[in-house]
Amino acid sequence: MFATFVLGVLLFIGMMMLVAVGIIAALVKFTFKLVLLPLKLLMLPFILVAVVMKLALVVAAGAVILAVVIPIAIIALLIAAPFVVMASLAS
Repeated sequence: MFATFVLGVLLFIGMMMLVAVGIIAALVKFTFKLVLLPLKLLMLPFILVAVVMKLALVVAAGAVILAVVIPIAIIALLIAAPFVVMASLAS
């Protein structure tokens, strides 16, 4: 009977320690968020510049790919057009 009581007390102490650790972790997380907020606000312009530069690079890369693909498609159509016409006349 006493062993069961001791086991229950140990379980209760363990649960309270787990809750305490969770509360402390939540408080430390909130503190870090509160302390680092001014640094985040100072970094926003640099992040904006990086995002705009990345977007410009993606658009430029797309334009280059399009500038390469369009002439290749035109040449392919010029080469394939006589064969398409002859095939349509043959059938």
